Amino acid sequence: MPLVFFIKPPRMPWRFIAGYGLAIGFFQFGVLFLGMKLGMPAGLSSVVIMVQVFFTVGLSVALLGERLRREDLLGAAIAVIGVVLLGVHKLTTGVTATLIGFILVIVAALAWGVGNVVAKRAASEYNADMFALVVWSSLASPLPLALLSYAFEGGAGAWSSVMSAGMLTWGSVLVLAWGATLFGFASWAGLLHRYPTALVSPFALLVPVSGLASGAIFLGEGLAPLQVVGVVLVFLGLAENVFGTQLRAWLRQ
Repeated sequence: MPLVFFIKPPRMPWRFIAGYGLAIGFFQFGVLFLGMKLGMPAGLSSVVIMVQVFFTVGLSVALLGERLRREDLLGAAIAVIGVVLLGVHKLTTGVTATLIGFILVIVAALAWGVGNVVAKRAASEYNADMFALVVWSSLASPLPLALLSYAFEGGAGAWSSVMSAGMLTWGSVLVLAWGATLFGFASWAGLLHRYPTALVSPFALLVPVSGLASGAIFLGEGLAPLQVVGVVLVFLGLAENVFGTQLRAWLRQ
């Protein structure tokens, strides 16, 4: 939020800025974390929220008039099978989830798709700076998030959590604010502006893959055979999505 004093507002109507901020800052992050609080495991949440790919592509076709290529459908299908296998592995290891938590994660996925479409439309119509959009849209979410925290944690509980937060908590906040939000979402929105949605959005399927890789590298966690197959399918699907046309043209020569 302090960056609003140094970054000029993006050249677009405020409804786009507020809409993006609420979709991403409140509904995606806030509702996702609420779903985890109400019984949806973090690892399984990272898999389930990947249905945003379908929401993003579907909304782009319906609202922005985009068209799908064969490579988009085939690549997404292969990658999604890989993500499903990762989810199946989670379920077979005894992970349980609540229905309300699952529904809230689906709502968060839909919000992510809505935010993607809002950013793409705003960028295409007004050629706006996506970094400025992310910075200024952050003003839309603190108050709704504070109300959500008050409703589920209570005023005293929320304040106590802030005051007793340790270095690990504040480090996580810093990574989410500067790494995931400012760099990640600004870059993501910029890619959506430059390339077709169906080409970009499947790359979000790398989220659970990067989580598995981080666990293996930093926590010494091993990968089960089913997880390895899932990861390989995700990469194959993305390769088909990006290079399928060129590869088939090269093979025909």
